[in-house]
Amino acid sequence: MSDAAVRPATAGDVGEIARIQRETWRAAYTEILGEHAISTLVGADLEGTWRETIGYPGTRVHLATEGNFTVGFCVSGQAPESEVAAADGTLPEDAATTGLIATLLVEPRWGRRGHAGRLLATAASGLREDGAERGIAWVAQSDHASLGFYRRAGWAPDGTVRTLDTGETMVREIRLTGTLDLRLS
Repeated sequence: MSDAAVRPATAGDVGEIARIQRETWRAAYTEILGEHAISTLVGADLEGTWRETIGYPGTRVHLATEGNFTVGFCVSGQAPESEVAAADGTLPEDAATTGLIATLLVEPRWGRRGHAGRLLATAASGLREDGAERGIAWVAQSDHASLGFYRRAGWAPDGTVRTLDTGETMVREIRLTGTLDLRLS
């Protein structure tokens, strides 16, 4: 394997991030989200969205690279109250110290090479630096690959679920939570 690394994203990376999102969603999430949702993504201004995300205060975007190739990315930051609240809207005592892994994607052709683990460990380190003590992530219940990845990292469902309407299908998501004290082995 070529040199693998994780680095902070810059505004110059938005084209690659958008490409990875489009290609990965098409390959891995068409069945989950529906063809219409994926088709809408193709026409969206993802580059503009990612430019704003990279510049948003308190948000960290990291890229996974292998050699000269950008192969994945991760977005993390303080978990908004709406993401960390219980189903009834109540906030846990540690809401102010909970980080969110908002997105973690690795192109399927680059999978099983440690990129997702490096991205999660780097994001967890940044969240700890920002004062977070635990992390959360939302994963589609039918996304067995992502659920397995987070479980191998020691994260587990906390019992909170939500349903997203894509206009074509209903997607049930499970909230996972776990430690931010992750180390690569």
